[in-house]
Amino acid sequence: MKLLLVVALLALIKASYATLLIKGPSQPVLEGDSVTLECLYSDSEQNISQVHFEVFSRYMQSWRTVYERSWCFFSMLTERKDNSLVLSIPHAARYSEGPYRCVSTAENATEDSSEPLAFKVHYMGELSLSREGYSKYLGVPQELKVHPGDDVVLKCSASSSEKPSYFWHQEGSDWILPSSTLTLRKASVADEGQYTCMAEHPSVESLSKKRSVRITVLPEDAPWFESSNGRLILMTSAAGVALLVFILSMSVFLCRRAKQTNTSKGPIDDHSQKKPIYKGSSESLPSACGDKQPLV
Repeated sequence: MKLLLVVALLALIKASYATLLIKGPSQPVLEGDSVTLECLYSDSEQNISQVHFEVFSRYMQSWRTVYERSWCFFSMLTERKDNSLVLSIPHAARYSEGPYRCVSTAENATEDSSEPLAFKVHYMGELSLSREGYSKYLGVPQELKVHPGDDVVLKCSASSSEKPSYFWHQEGSDWILPSSTLTLRKASVADEGQYTCMAEHPSVESLSKKRSVRITVLPEDAPWFESSNGRLILMTSAAGVALLVFILSMSVFLCRRAKQTNTSKGPIDDHSQKKPIYKGSSESLPSACGDKQPLV
């Protein structure tokens, strides 16, 4: 009898001190990968039916319950198995990093939540090139034409989960510039060639990106508009002239339309005032007087 009591007591102690655990990815997670999280007890005999996932909202600065949703790339699917609760994220994104935790609502649970778990979603966007002195939204053409003696300063950049390392390299040469900025002072024919910017992710090598640009130095007697800068000025001027012509055309059109509207309105034609009305006529109102004088 005493042995049975001891066994029951040990079983009760074991059940009350079961630890709630959360498991997640052990390998680096790339943007777009599928991620699976799992809630389970250290004692597999514990009931998982009163456990749910929570995620920490950095915007609200509080823990929020994870609800199952499926909408385009914002999908989160939960599945309750015999001894665990599984959360599936089909397309991991930058906002999917968490942290997450498992929470139990059971009354007899000694620990109502697990340790938080966060994972890093690694990503790197496409490389963009910009030229010093110009808006980065204009970009850099595949072939950059400059006049002899011009300064060329190019900078490459990319959005990334971690700060990438940048390198510049000229095709056919053995030098590598460990910088995001390429500077050519007083460009000459010797500086012509294909230049490539490389961006390497510090944690995930497969995320590395590169982009090339060809620099061409024009002859001394080349017209100013043959350079990339000259073409940009021409296109900007043409766009400005087209906009000005459009504004003037609309102004003339609206003015003419307003003038035609005003001239089409003539004097009010009131036919009732063309002949006098007598009190005794059929057009007048009944009256007790026999006045034959016109009212108008």
